[in-house]
Amino acid sequence: MKRIISTVLCVSVLLCMTGCEKKKESAVAFDPAPPFSALTEIKEGRKDVYLIIKDLESSYWRIVVEGAKAGSVDFDCNLYYSGCNNESDWESQSRLMDEAVTAGADAILLSPNDSVKLSEKIDEVYSKGVRIVLVDTAANTEHYDVCYMTDNLMAGQLASEEMMRQLRSKGYSDDEKLEIGVQVITTTSQTINERLAGFLQYWARYAPDNWTIISDIKYNDGDIEKGYECAEELLRDYPAMKGVFGTNNSSAFTLASVLKKHNRKDIALVGFDYSAEIAELIEDGDYAVSTVLQRQYEMAYEGIKTALELTEGKEIEQKFVDTGIVVVNAENYNDPDVLEALDHNRG
Repeated sequence: MKRIISTVLCVSVLLCMTGCEKKKESAVAFDPAPPFSALTEIKEGRKDVYLIIKDLESSYWRIVVEGAKAGSVDFDCNLYYSGCNNESDWESQSRLMDEAVTAGADAILLSPNDSVKLSEKIDEVYSKGVRIVLVDTAANTEHYDVCYMTDNLMAGQLASEEMMRQLRSKGYSDDEKLEIGVQVITTTSQTINERLAGFLQYWARYAPDNWTIISDIKYNDGDIEKGYECAEELLRDYPAMKGVFGTNNSSAFTLASVLKKHNRKDIALVGFDYSAEIAELIEDGDYAVSTVLQRQYEMAYEGIKTALELTEGKEIEQKFVDTGIVVVNAENYNDPDVLEALDHNRG
């Protein structure tokens, strides 16, 4: 019964949040995405690959750019890139795809800002013979070649397991009543929805009955200031809250910043990706903080390699390639395998 209730909660919350986003979309104005820039020396006779990322200012996406650049050097292609100023700006990505096709792109590496609304444009571009490799996030269409990404359902489950471990490490008993707050970036990303679903599924199955998820799930719409506001609201409105889950980079580091601001060492945090704010609390040792580290450098690097192979006629059997994750916390952040994974995420 508990699992059923949690699943219903997940679905109802997502539907509610999606409805709220639709009401606000028309009022949101984004700075336009800049023109494509060359990341490599441009040479005649080489294939032209165009990289379109979600957020030009994000440390996570800068690592994606670095991985793609390294791949373009190693596998000998011209690489151009652009992206958005906000992860909710799917319309700029649609325009950039058109610009890449007009410029003669042989392949496009795309991280969709909206898995549903961009599907029609992806279909259109794919039908023109341009090879499409998705990075980090899948789209609601079959008309792309391959997607390099995290197994986000599994990652959400691991995050849920890690949250329980951190809560117990802080001394909370299974009989104690406590609440868990959640902040997400958006509900239009398949990636985020799968992480949240995995987290809630695992929680419904294994968490003590007295440990509950706050139904007031916050979303920041890719706006950092809104992320801070969401974190402050959770702390203010839910005094029984002893854990917070951030489903992506901006959600996690805004939660970390607010916990540090209020010296809330009693609240466990589990997030995604790596930032200075997360690293500081992990290394502090007095905070119960973990992060699910993705391998976005490898996503982009392998994406470039595969894109070029596709332009040469190679057939790709796998539609999805799981690039793996590493859970980082105070107990393991100096382990050799974790340090190796962190090297790329530090840039």
